[in-house]
Amino acid sequence: MIVYLRMVKRDFWLEKINNAWKSRSVIWLNGVRRVGKTYLCKSIPNIEYFDFELYGVRKQVENPELFLKGLKKKKKVIFDEIHRLENPSELLKIASDYFPDIKVIATGSSTLGASKKFKDTLTGRKFSIWLTPLITKDLKDFNNQDYNHRFLFGGLPPNFLQNKLPEYELEEWISEYWSKDIEELFKLERKSSFQKFIELLFVNSGGIFEATKYAKPCEVSRVTINNYLNILDQTFVANIVRPFSTYKINEIVKAPKVYAFDTGFVCYYRSWNSLRPDDMGILWEHFVLNEINAETQTKKIMYWRNKQGNEIDFIISPRGKDPIAIECKWKSDNFNSSNLEVFRRTYQKGLNYVVSHDVDRTYKKEYGSIEVIFVSLKNLVNEILKATSRGIDSLKL
Repeated sequence: MIVYLRMVKRDFWLEKINNAWKSRSVIWLNGVRRVGKTYLCKSIPNIEYFDFELYGVRKQVENPELFLKGLKKKKKVIFDEIHRLENPSELLKIASDYFPDIKVIATGSSTLGASKKFKDTLTGRKFSIWLTPLITKDLKDFNNQDYNHRFLFGGLPPNFLQNKLPEYELEEWISEYWSKDIEELFKLERKSSFQKFIELLFVNSGGIFEATKYAKPCEVSRVTINNYLNILDQTFVANIVRPFSTYKINEIVKAPKVYAFDTGFVCYYRSWNSLRPDDMGILWEHFVLNEINAETQTKKIMYWRNKQGNEIDFIISPRGKDPIAIECKWKSDNFNSSNLEVFRRTYQKGLNYVVSHDVDRTYKKEYGSIEVIFVSLKNLVNEILKATSRGIDSLKL
């Protein structure tokens, strides 16, 4: 497989890391395999790299205290694939409590609590950063801001840098995901059922999830399907968007929408070798969600739907504030206000946004009694952070 053709300095993420180190000495950098965690870390000046895939490196930390004492003070270190250690949380806990001058980045392909190996999730001791597939600011760093290319090739850097569709790389990623993440962390046995579930989920990405529809073709129970989905969520391979509701009688209150983590996999499993105008809307919706996840570092994004079929793409509801409604339209001319008007009959207060790729300057329009703000993706993120006052913290409900 061809990996990075060059080292790319990703300023947005480097700034997040440097800001995180101001509050904690230990950073848990998570994100899917091949999303660029190692290369991002290696682009930090004067950093020392330890790859725990290697047996010899694992042997070095059998005595964590002695190992950390051997590092220089104020040293910056990467602990890559730290879940390969027998007790990875012990090393991080000792580093945080007794060696705060050593700046640590530990990387993993899942949430810290996903594996039973992590006996301590280090609450209060670490700062978590979720490295997502490429966002708008990354595209500038990679010198390719073509949305069509980003959607079709996906946001994993090695795939994005290809000159032809990375079909082999996508298949290889799925195989590696099973062998290095799923088998090792979760001890699943039915590979064919799990991979069939991923395939079907990615084909239906962005749709409402009903476990019973997956159970029969995957030849497993509904309970197992829900377990599979939970694993995909913990490993950042699926993004679960739950319904926003105050339990009105006509609202959908349980069924989530589920998005694949990357547009490249959506296109691959839908057999899209090129993109038609009609394909851009759903891919833009995925990209907007990815952007909000990256900028706010939260999964607390919801959607709204009633039993009559009216739906709002995304709802952000900061604690104690009115819900923010977001509609994603590849072209702003395709916006129809009917769903927003229905939503605002129940939830009368709150900002309404339409985010489109063809909007450069923010403008407003009135539809009956509601005001709608048309924004670019960049301005949408700025408006979200501004409207929530405390930004990320207020979104972590």
